[in-house]
Amino acid sequence: MRDLIQTPDTLNATLLGWYDVHARAMPWRVPPQARTAGQMPDPYRVWLSEVMLQQTTVAAVKEYFIRFTTRWPTVADLAAAQDADVMGEWAGLGYYARARNLLKCARVVVADHGGVFPADHAALLTLPGIGPYTAAAISSIAFDLRHAVLDGNVERVMARMYDVHTPLPAAKPDLMRLADALTPQARPGDYAQAVMDLGATICTPKSPACGICPWRDPCQARALGTAPDLPKKTPKKAKPTRSGIVFVARRADGAWLLETRPDSGLLGGMLGWPGSDWVDTSTPLPDITPPISADWTTLNTQVRHTFTHFHLQLEVRTALSRQETAPLRGQFIPPVTFRPTDLPTVMRKVFDLARGQF
Repeated sequence: MRDLIQTPDTLNATLLGWYDVHARAMPWRVPPQARTAGQMPDPYRVWLSEVMLQQTTVAAVKEYFIRFTTRWPTVADLAAAQDADVMGEWAGLGYYARARNLLKCARVVVADHGGVFPADHAALLTLPGIGPYTAAAISSIAFDLRHAVLDGNVERVMARMYDVHTPLPAAKPDLMRLADALTPQARPGDYAQAVMDLGATICTPKSPACGICPWRDPCQARALGTAPDLPKKTPKKAKPTRSGIVFVARRADGAWLLETRPDSGLLGGMLGWPGSDWVDTSTPLPDITPPISADWTTLNTQVRHTFTHFHLQLEVRTALSRQETAPLRGQFIPPVTFRPTDLPTVMRKVFDLARGQF
């Protein structure tokens, strides 16, 4: 591996100068000029944005972030919120364990830290849902503590700067070491955001804009012509496909039969339609008793959805219920209080397909 032509101090000065002009405007971000003038970000907003941004794009997160901070402007407000309200606002953002940990973390911050996020990396790591990356991001961005951040954008920048060909995820320790070596003592929060912006806007996965990159000259992969091929990744295994049955019932008064899923497991704590377990397609669909006695109709079209680790296909059965007794599962929710937007994406797909039957 060749040595960089420029020293870390020179590289940092170059990148921060670029960031001062080209920093992306984010609803959770304090612009670099304001930070230089002494305005620091609200740790609550930094934490919330970082949790939302895990496995999700900036474009998808902005609307959710604005909604959350309008409804719950402080960590104490969020800690006092009803679980169902938070899960409903999170619906559609995916990776729902994040929402459950969001509430747990907010309540621990209020109960154990007086409603103030600790300005200590080790203490942040003890909070629910906060791992090494999130703790480093909060430490650097919110408190200007020197901690290297390593998200997907930074991994890509480091792999190209140093022409690292070890495939991910095996390359992560080396990339972290390189990222740490470049993290400055001065303005570490701005630097963290600058290197992430560089990866998001210039050092992109495809067709990197090397001609306008502030690190163009010292970038080893650019010089060697390998930048478009980096970082290398270990091939992923093919995702399995699972299948299941879901029941959509509506009462004559317009109420929908829904249930809150168990807290643990996929879509835990979210609102959804009663249904079966999801099993591998190599096995028959589960034999399951419908949640109410009714004339069920099986739709010709299945709902298909992809999660991180598998594909899902759901057989949808619908019925108009005239039953007055309580259902075996779930409860009827009046149309005035039912918001389809409270459903996670896969359950919203079921609703969109089934509602035309009523």
